[in-house]
Amino acid sequence: MSETEQLLARIAAALEALSPQTGGTADWFCAPAYVWDGTARPISEIKAPPLALLKGIDPQKACVTANIVRLAGGHAAHDMLLWGARGTGKSVLLRAAVAAAQVGNSGALALVQVAPEALGSLTALFAALAPLDRRFLVFIDDLGFEDGDSSGPRALRSWLEGGVEARPGNVRLAVTSNRRAIVPRHLSEQDDPINPRDAVDDQLALADRFGLSVGFHACSQDDYLAIVAGYAQAYGLVFAEAHALEWAKRRGARSGRVAWQFVTELAGAAGQSI
Repeated sequence: MSETEQLLARIAAALEALSPQTGGTADWFCAPAYVWDGTARPISEIKAPPLALLKGIDPQKACVTANIVRLAGGHAAHDMLLWGARGTGKSVLLRAAVAAAQVGNSGALALVQVAPEALGSLTALFAALAPLDRRFLVFIDDLGFEDGDSSGPRALRSWLEGGVEARPGNVRLAVTSNRRAIVPRHLSEQDDPINPRDAVDDQLALADRFGLSVGFHACSQDDYLAIVAGYAQAYGLVFAEAHALEWAKRRGARSGRVAWQFVTELAGAAGQSI
């Protein structure tokens, strides 16, 4: 072999070693969760609080956990749309419910979070997961489409139901969004002189493809204080309700996220890690 050929061989070997693992060759049985950005990256642990610590969302928790338990057991389960106000626990509930379903049978179900820039490669992900003897919850967090984007919503409709590239039977989609319709809506949608319902119906058709649509709403004051009290008790912290309410007032919201941020402040002030 000439020096040039040896050099080319070394370059090829180095490039092969540096190239990321593709979805088709990933080990889809080695981890409880994965991040998909066009290739699969295993995550060794799902970071989420115990389900019992998630307060103020009991009806939502019951629906979501029951559906995920069915999926983990290989039974009929729905694709899920979790929609509503910011910081109300949509994403953390999904992570906590999957972690709970994995207790005692970690190989039955895996969570796969899709990076925002990787939506276009979902068909490749589905192709990799379809032949596997494991169930997967494919998670798209904080999904939204820009004005004028028609291809994205149509692709999602196709993946959910009816398209030739629909998600396989061992996969369900879970999407969180601040809007039930996912795509932006405007008052001008009502101005069509021919059929004012057409534009609205086309947008809502995307949300209707999810078998389970669960709304999350801003906390009442009592719910907010109950969330703070649950976290504080779990970590051995003492708080004054007036301070918790002042914290929420300064942030202009009462939510599970704001409650956790307040408890983090309590723990830091007490010299404690959580």
